[in-house]
Amino acid sequence: MVVLEEKEVRRILTPEVCMKVMRGILADLEEGRCEMPQRLICSMPNTAVLGFMPAWVGDAYGAKVIAAYAPNMGTAYPSHIGYVILFEAEHSTVTALVEAGSVTEIRTGCVSAVATDLLARKDAHVLALIGAGAQARSHLAAIRLIRPVDRVCVYDIRPDAARQFAEEVSGLQVSVCGSVREAVRDADIICTLTPSREPFLSRDMVKPGTHVNAVGTFTPVTREVASDLIAAARLYADHVPACRRESGEYLIPLQEGMIGEDHVLGSVGGLLTGRVPGRTRDEDITVFDALGLAVEDVASARAVLRGYCQAEGRGPGQA
Repeated sequence: MVVLEEKEVRRILTPEVCMKVMRGILADLEEGRCEMPQRLICSMPNTAVLGFMPAWVGDAYGAKVIAAYAPNMGTAYPSHIGYVILFEAEHSTVTALVEAGSVTEIRTGCVSAVATDLLARKDAHVLALIGAGAQARSHLAAIRLIRPVDRVCVYDIRPDAARQFAEEVSGLQVSVCGSVREAVRDADIICTLTPSREPFLSRDMVKPGTHVNAVGTFTPVTREVASDLIAAARLYADHVPACRRESGEYLIPLQEGMIGEDHVLGSVGGLLTGRVPGRTRDEDITVFDALGLAVEDVASARAVLRGYCQAEGRGPGQA
């Protein structure tokens, strides 16, 4: 058994590698080749959210155990802290502990990029990032690989964070914006990357043809995207059963009578396998509602372990 910390994760799980892994595992999930029990999410007295996310991905299984702690955002401490514990399937021995914060950061941006590649217009080139933390960096790195992004508009409730983000980016025009409305005004692709409990992105802010990745929230009572925008959009999920059970982006407008139960059209895996239709017109607004899936974490951890073992010249069973 090996312990693979953040440095090794980032060395092995590059956006190029991770995107390929995410395409494969999301298609496998759609085709029934992996299993994912319902995750357990618990609220802690210090306001942290503790998640236990198990999955079986074929020749391996495991679970991510992670604490999401919003007060750490903007400090020296990460907002997501934990590990993915990985087992091999033949004898059920533990093969690795893989640092989960970096896995979560990288795979989340890559899943959004896969969805963006399937749903955004091919000529999309203006990217809006709402939130300037680790996920903004992950999303920019991944989305640049699949669309010709030449302009980035960033907004954060903490102006210093947005300015720091802009200073880090090279080779692109980056505009630090004073409001969400300003940031998304010209955007072809919008990524909402905040822990907001209330929606801040509405239909009147978004131009026809835009693709939105709604990423930051993952409970039935929190959301970033308003009901009128969800109602006007073609809505897709990372996993439809999880969306119908856990997504405030879907459940709140459903309760309001703004949408029907069939408003979520399918999953990214369905798009990948051709089971689900994507964009039908250039004017369509598309929304990808990302909750984050245990299969993504376990498949990412497996890829990190395989990369480590290959570099060390040994098989995964020798880890």
